[in-house]
Amino acid sequence: MRVEIITAGSRGDVAPYTGLGRTLHAAGHQVTVTTHRNFTGLVTDAGLTFRELPGDPHAAQLTPGGRRLHRLGGGLRGTAEFVRQGRRYLDDLGAGLVDAGTDADVLLLATTTAPLGYSLAQRRGIPSVGVFLQPVAATGDFPPVLLGDRSFGRAGNRALGRAAGAVSARVYDGASRRLRRRLGLPPVPLAALLAQAEAEHWPVLVGVSPSVLPRPTDWRRGLEMAGYWWPATDPHWTAPPQLTAFLRDGPPPVLVTFGSMAALHPQAGTVIGAALRRAGVRAIVQAGWGDLRIDGDDVLGIGEVPHDWLLPQVAAVVHHAGAGTTAAGLRAGVPAVTVPLIADQPFWAARLARLGVGAAPLPGRRLTAGALAAAVRTVLDQPEYAERARRLAERIAAEDGSARVLAALP
Repeated sequence: MRVEIITAGSRGDVAPYTGLGRTLHAAGHQVTVTTHRNFTGLVTDAGLTFRELPGDPHAAQLTPGGRRLHRLGGGLRGTAEFVRQGRRYLDDLGAGLVDAGTDADVLLLATTTAPLGYSLAQRRGIPSVGVFLQPVAATGDFPPVLLGDRSFGRAGNRALGRAAGAVSARVYDGASRRLRRRLGLPPVPLAALLAQAEAEHWPVLVGVSPSVLPRPTDWRRGLEMAGYWWPATDPHWTAPPQLTAFLRDGPPPVLVTFGSMAALHPQAGTVIGAALRRAGVRAIVQAGWGDLRIDGDDVLGIGEVPHDWLLPQVAAVVHHAGAGTTAAGLRAGVPAVTVPLIADQPFWAARLARLGVGAAPLPGRRLTAGALAAAVRTVLDQPEYAERARRLAERIAAEDGSARVLAALP
């Protein structure tokens, strides 16, 4: 079967699909991943076919609008800005999808592309499956992921979830109508298309461990927590000698990584460096898209390193609580200190704290050296954090999210 995975966003919105794609390829399927040019190597190095989508998420974060989004953070104001800016690139995204799926037998659609990909599958006359990294369907069990982790009660959570779905439909509606016109399809409102998908129990698999976030009790048939999809890694990769020496020559360090967050606060390095010195820890700092750099005798700066190799060797990880980094830390069984910035990050940060595998979140826009140092010492000095993280990692290791997708293919 010819499978096309369509996803858009940052590295964390793409990397999990390389591992999923590799599993599908190993089962005999031809797999194409359609995404931004930035991630060509990520896809082809996994042995998968690459198809380009327009857009540069790295550059978008460095625009005035991208920096404003980081300043606002999560919550209602940040979500409103996130939605407002999202409209700007959806037309380009839709235009890039016009030629997608031409030689596919099934489309696998990410959270960011499903509202447009549903029409594409209709035009091609092929089935589609949602493969989401966020649980966006309304539920009483928790609030919409873009609003953080504060519950508004079961009825309130459900109402907010439906409202969030309606807002999303309005944001995508113009791009959906224009895409349908380009594809020669009738001008059906997106809300009606999504209602049809719900009525038909359109299958959606969420790439999150049910051990981390159990399947909501009120979800309809066809919505499932599949388990994580792990990024493909190069079996021939070897660690730089400087990194292996640093790990060998002292106690396990703390890893600091903000992944694909490019628009970090200008003083982020100064604040984090001061916190590390106050906490009295050795640290590895991954530069990431934000080019984070911290000086110090007990600090090593690195570039891209596979998290499945590095994280099991650190004592704790300081990160932004992006879905991919959150999953990697859970897989490694190490406690977290989270500094959420935007979008769904406050939700995952609060979830780690609720599970007892992370300290209370420290919102990025209000980060201080003292608070960060205290949080690092908390997860290092209280061994129950590491023990809970280890036990949760064992449960996650017994799950196989990619196999769930393989079984769901029509």
